[in-house]
Amino acid sequence: MKKTRYRYLAAALALATGAAVLPGYAYAAEAAAAKQETAAAAEAGKAGTAVAAETAGGSKAAQETGASAANGQAAMPAPADERTTNWNKNRPDEKYIESLLGQFEGQTIVDTRFEGASEKTEPTAKAAISMHAGDMFTPRLVMEGRDSIYNTGYFYDIYPTFEKVPEGVIVTYHVLENPVLTGIELIGNTVEKDEDLYKRMGVKEGEILNSRILHENIQAIQDFYHKDGYILMKVTDMNIDPSGKLTIKISEGLLEGYAVKGNKKTKDRVILREMRQKPGDVFNSKLARRSIQRVYNLGFFEDVNIKMNPGVEPNAVVMEVDVKEKRTGTFGVGLGYSTSDGILGMLNVADTNFRGTGDAISITIQKSGGSRDARGYVFSYRHPWLDRKETAGTLKIYNRTYEYADYDTNGQKKESYMRKYSGGEITLSRPVSEYSTNYITLRNRKDKYIRHVDDGNVVWKNPDGSIHWGEHDEAWKDYNFGTTRSIIFQHATDTRDNIYNPTEGGRVSLTAEVAGFGGDFNFQKASIADTRYYKVGHAQVIAFRGELGYGRGHLSEFNQYRIGGQDTLRGYRDDQFRGDRMGLLSLEYRFPLVEKVQGAIFADGGSAWSGSAFPRSGELHGSLGFGISLNTPIGPLRLDYGKGENGGRVHFTVGGMF
Repeated sequence: MKKTRYRYLAAALALATGAAVLPGYAYAAEAAAAKQETAAAAEAGKAGTAVAAETAGGSKAAQETGASAANGQAAMPAPADERTTNWNKNRPDEKYIESLLGQFEGQTIVDTRFEGASEKTEPTAKAAISMHAGDMFTPRLVMEGRDSIYNTGYFYDIYPTFEKVPEGVIVTYHVLENPVLTGIELIGNTVEKDEDLYKRMGVKEGEILNSRILHENIQAIQDFYHKDGYILMKVTDMNIDPSGKLTIKISEGLLEGYAVKGNKKTKDRVILREMRQKPGDVFNSKLARRSIQRVYNLGFFEDVNIKMNPGVEPNAVVMEVDVKEKRTGTFGVGLGYSTSDGILGMLNVADTNFRGTGDAISITIQKSGGSRDARGYVFSYRHPWLDRKETAGTLKIYNRTYEYADYDTNGQKKESYMRKYSGGEITLSRPVSEYSTNYITLRNRKDKYIRHVDDGNVVWKNPDGSIHWGEHDEAWKDYNFGTTRSIIFQHATDTRDNIYNPTEGGRVSLTAEVAGFGGDFNFQKASIADTRYYKVGHAQVIAFRGELGYGRGHLSEFNQYRIGGQDTLRGYRDDQFRGDRMGLLSLEYRFPLVEKVQGAIFADGGSAWSGSAFPRSGELHGSLGFGISLNTPIGPLRLDYGKGENGGRVHFTVGGMF
């Protein structure tokens, strides 16, 4: 096997190249190369499945990496030096060595010697072999010794020779040491800094290069890349020149482009603008996973899958996004009758993916009786991408009259009356990071008391001292009805994996509202809300919610914090507790029952109060209960039963809980 060997280092230096890069090398090197070629092929296979595991999100994902994307390797031959040239001239052929082994089998080993090893490497080589003077010579023992010496990492090539003496046989291992390392150069790394990669290099300049340590160093660099999501990274070439300078060439793996499948209504750009990487970027599985989460969280698709196809260039991929659309438009007509309003009709038209553009539009119209009965409309429109910075705009216009039942803190009705609210809101939002967004809302709303509907337990005194009950007095109406003009600021960080059915992450928001600006109410409010989700077991989730709120100034009942009902404190009436302060805690355990059906056990606690920084005795309330959620084409339906201080109540809503 006399072939030019110094074109590359030993086979161990070729870790992660995907194939052996040495044109010809000795016995131990040959075995190592075979192992690494197999390992590289396995690693290429792992790359395809690793992306699938990391990009599943709330839906299924499948990925395949083509061989053409994994095998792009370049050869950078180096010229042979005098040392290796002389070695090649004197080295016997491997078949000749094998032919000698049988001649000495069964004889006694008199001594084991090393030719070509320096003072630094000879003790290591001696310690590596298990063969000693006095042992019986066997071919297996000799070749195992050669493997052991090679595995120390200090030697490029090894071959044994044998000398017959009267006492037996002397075994001499001729070794060609690796060169002394004079420098290291990294080529091709763009997303990871040189200093971060050099920290993972254990081989030292000025010392004989150890290929075993270099093997571990290259693996550490790969692990570092993979930890950051760059799973296509591999070392495509390593070369050491006659001066001892080691060059390591890295291929980080590129995202060549995107392909979209399965979207019949949704436009390609609506999906592609959610991608967190641009074509030409180094492929990152974490960003691919985040991209799929964002597409799924649009709410337009039942399922989102990705597949990695080989690109045109070596070690490049095309990310194929395959979606299954669901119905996003709704149309509803309702007809009812009440003694106060007579015949009541309702029409609702909505689409969260209007004409496939990603815009959301909704209009609800209600009509009954005369101008003092239930009637009106609510219109909303949202455009999610006003510019390239993902600025979103939402417009709401409303003018609605409906019957409102007012309850005291014991759950007893104070009065039923017709309330009218009219006005509008404009909200602008813009992300400040991948998971954080700022919002600003301008609100102008007028609340008006229309007429009394039904008596309750409210009691007040007339100026002449007489008692009146069943209906609020004029002073209460003047204090609580009028025009609210406010600006609302909010900062929210949302790390939930799936906003519709979260299993990990959370959402925390800070909100401040300032009212005045020529309206009838002047107040300030500040609140913080946090929700957290923890996956336990296969599909069970523990959900936690906490909220605190503080307000001051002239807050009407419709601007106060309101606690009670499905969205806050279950087991109590809607808005049963009101005040300028608020605190709320919820803990919920969610578990699957059957496909698309989820059960829950929950505990809620909290209240809203006024006049003190903390709730007084008797102002905190709690409940326990259970619920069931059904995932339907129009969204999740939730039914809860909660038992509070005044008994149990059933709550129903369209949409998920916190």
